[in-house]
Amino acid sequence: MSRSALEESLHDRAGERTLVVGADRPIRISAGHRLRHHDGKCARPHGHNYDITVELRGELADTGWVVDKGVVTDVIDEWDHMFLVERGDPLIEGFEASGDADALVVLDEPPTAEVMAVLLEEKLLDRLPDTVSAVSVSIAETGELTTY
Repeated sequence: MSRSALEESLHDRAGERTLVVGADRPIRISAGHRLRHHDGKCARPHGHNYDITVELRGELADTGWVVDKGVVTDVIDEWDHMFLVERGDPLIEGFEASGDADALVVLDEPPTAEVMAVLLEEKLLDRLPDTVSAVSVSIAETGELTTY
């Protein structure tokens, strides 16, 4: 049997596989945000450490894995040490006036952990190969609150 036949055979036998990134040690980022339309203290600018776990489902690539875990962490790291705001937030003008606009991530929805998870799923699906059929992101704000 040729090498390519063996590889095809493994690929055919493998079917779809699941890869979990961050299962035992979640990916941790730190980011600031505020929830403009919240009646409580979360309406004030503050920050969190976020623990992120990503579950991916897909076919094995020629490399023998579903995806390179580095691609997953690179996408998530784009939000590390950034400030997430909802479009229309007056803080955007303040960041721009101070020269810190590059520290903003402007979202079309409130920057809750739940919204962040959905948006990261979309970003990952956009950047990962077509062999990936599903992405699920879980985000937990840790108990370590940082006030800005």
